[in-house]
Amino acid sequence: MTKVLLINGSPHPSGCTAAALEEMIRVFHEEGIETELIHVGNKVIRGCMGCNRCSELGRCVFDDIVNETAPKLKEADGLVVGSAVHYASPAGTLISFLDRLFYSTEKIDKHMKAGAAVVSCRRGGNTSSFDVLNKYFTISGMPVVSSTYWNMVHGFTVEDVKKDLEGLQTMRNLARNMAFLMRAIAAEKEKGTLPEQEHSCFTSFPDGK
Repeated sequence: MTKVLLINGSPHPSGCTAAALEEMIRVFHEEGIETELIHVGNKVIRGCMGCNRCSELGRCVFDDIVNETAPKLKEADGLVVGSAVHYASPAGTLISFLDRLFYSTEKIDKHMKAGAAVVSCRRGGNTSSFDVLNKYFTISGMPVVSSTYWNMVHGFTVEDVKKDLEGLQTMRNLARNMAFLMRAIAAEKEKGTLPEQEHSCFTSFPDGK
């Protein structure tokens, strides 16, 4: 069965970001897609140190929710990452989580796993936060899923978000588009016709020239 892993990076497990993700989850279930929601926004998650021990261990040296999530990412066909906006950027805890998750799972093939960013804000900082989250997908060969507007909802409270009818509509369309894309990718994978990826070049200019 097709499966989507959803990450809630907001500090509030039942807040505005959760309301947006729940709107998607309802559609995923209607589409027959399995979902798993992980809340990381209220966890204590330290940032990546760039120690590169994960290349030796096959996991992050800090054994916490990042390592618990890695095998779930491996099995998922798609990843949705949701965050509230903090100073025109995703929540800091989520950034630490994603930095370590993506860095320590280099050996997990993310190529052609669908990725979608979801942002919740009261008023501003949404597009810059949206841009930050999408970069995790684009560096990993993950097709970025779009909707009928940028993937965001507005409101200071859950009640506000429920009044954002266009935002909730955007979430539903996003989930439908993601369901379609994952099925299309699965069909091509079954035929063995996914695009070839090259990994032989790594340019770093160590001689300084």
